[in-house]
Amino acid sequence: MEVNPNLSEKAKHDYNLVKHAAAGDEKAYAELLGRYKDAIYYMLLKMVNNKSDAEDLTIEAFGKAFKNINQYTPNYAFSTWLFKIATNNCIDFIRKKKANVISLDQTSEDHDSAGTPLQSNTPDPEEDMIKSQRVALTRSIVEKLKPRYRTLVELRYFKEYSYEEIANELSLPIGTVKAQLFRARELLYNILKNSNPSLK
Repeated sequence: MEVNPNLSEKAKHDYNLVKHAAAGDEKAYAELLGRYKDAIYYMLLKMVNNKSDAEDLTIEAFGKAFKNINQYTPNYAFSTWLFKIATNNCIDFIRKKKANVISLDQTSEDHDSAGTPLQSNTPDPEEDMIKSQRVALTRSIVEKLKPRYRTLVELRYFKEYSYEEIANELSLPIGTVKAQLFRARELLYNILKNSNPSLK
């Protein structure tokens, strides 16, 4: 594939990393992650103004980019492509969040309730049941992962450890934790996709 001659040296180096990553080189993934994770995170933090959401959206952005890495073409810099994925994903997230708030705050039949947001601290039994079924399903899928990925997913999503806590628990560099979590999420998505035709 012809590389755009106008690309900077940095962008050409990125393209070289992308080629290695696409061939399955985990070090290339980790280096791409290391080069851009902070810039992506701070951009998303400005958009959502919430550290936890920004962290998860950063993971999702890299997850989507790495999953579709073969679709990247060197007509423009990898960073441009990555930031576009992160921005679009974040806009979708904000849109869904707003839609959820609107659907909770008002119904189409009763516009008078728009001024009184629906707030309930009592858990909905049906919601609890759905949630517990989802957790059971997720756990059964997580069981299919390799032990190192399974441990990471359990610590992050079931025990809700921070990246720092996971790094301390497993004596791993934080960059390795994040890179392996991206990989674990990608594997989980593929398992889910294969077991649920509606996700294909």
